[in-house]
Amino acid sequence: MASLHTNFLGIHSPNPYWLASAPPTDKAYNVLRAFEAGWGGVVWKTLGSQVKNVSSRYSSVDYGGQRVMGFNNIELISDRPLDINLREIREVVREFPDRAMIVSLMADNDRQSWHELIKKVEDTGAHGLELNFGCPHGMNERGMGSAVGQDPEIARMVVEWVMEVATIPVITKLTPNVHSVVPAGKACVEAGTNALSLINTIQSVTGVDLDTFVPNPNVGGQSAFGGYCGPAVKPIALKFLTTIAQNDVTRQVPVSGIGGISTWKDAAEFMLLGATSVQVCTAAMKHGFRIIEDLCEGLSNWMDEKGFATTANFIGRSVPTLTKWEELDINYHIVANIDQSKCIHCGLCYIACEDTSHQSIRLDYGNPYNTYTIKEEECVGCNLCKLMCPVTDCITMVEQRKAPEYVNWKDYQRLGMPLNDH
Repeated sequence: MASLHTNFLGIHSPNPYWLASAPPTDKAYNVLRAFEAGWGGVVWKTLGSQVKNVSSRYSSVDYGGQRVMGFNNIELISDRPLDINLREIREVVREFPDRAMIVSLMADNDRQSWHELIKKVEDTGAHGLELNFGCPHGMNERGMGSAVGQDPEIARMVVEWVMEVATIPVITKLTPNVHSVVPAGKACVEAGTNALSLINTIQSVTGVDLDTFVPNPNVGGQSAFGGYCGPAVKPIALKFLTTIAQNDVTRQVPVSGIGGISTWKDAAEFMLLGATSVQVCTAAMKHGFRIIEDLCEGLSNWMDEKGFATTANFIGRSVPTLTKWEELDINYHIVANIDQSKCIHCGLCYIACEDTSHQSIRLDYGNPYNTYTIKEEECVGCNLCKLMCPVTDCITMVEQRKAPEYVNWKDYQRLGMPLNDH
């Protein structure tokens, strides 16, 4: 049976699933319940200066009859007294020494504040620190959160302060509220951070109440930009993760992947693109801590099926397959194929192709039902019909031909030749 055991900078956990820094990791009661359920680790909700949170705090985007496709919050860091948090962290570490205990930190923007906070947290026996350079709201005016992560030189300076005193592994959490996470990531690695985590939440407005005219969440008739997470942000997280895994500097350190991880498949995808551990929040808030059972079972079964003995066997395996668009094989050509034995004659493929794509599906009216077939000479292999089809494997994409003249778009432009369709 595959082993899910994870070694992240010498921090060991029975599986790669950590609860992200968020409400589920705000107190010992939650964290103990999570560890009893089987979670491999937690990142304790961000500690720092005492704050006061607002009410209400959350909003969401629903889609297709499903609740919480995307989740938004305007909650700040932990509003519980620092000494209580520190005492509870110490208690949890003592009770579950085999689980990863990472503590998220956000100090005032000066060296002494960071030094003092780090020393207090290290005294709890915590296994690692996560520097919160990503909070997109509330703390920016004090030069904290994403105000740090958006400026590579400020991020470099703060990491250097931290590394002056830290004696346990340091993970720096990056903000996605930038064009690219690579500049800040490089600065943090060059400053000495032991690892990176990403992504933090994306600044957002999830919608407006059409009765009150106030965006959600409503705080006494007003709202504010919040941090967006949940399944909707997964594609963005995977893109940023891959850029970190492909860069010569940032790929030198391990990464903890965050952003929309709801299933074991999501976790496998993050790990294939370079993550050593994965952090989960929204899925736990939606389904409860017992979701960890499905996450572990699914990943373990998939690893057995693929012949992976440990997670290290496949971390980063998909990174080399992501390249620049102009390097793609321009001769590769596929066409759609409809399995008539599986077709339910709904016509969704035809509508999509006829109205919005390349008019590559033929409609033959009939009794008792219409039939749909592919016009191979018109099909460009865009995948749209396959994506719209509600029946698994009814529409498949089949490789049809490969012309020999050139291998990619650069070659195509250099030679100035039309594609050979024969």
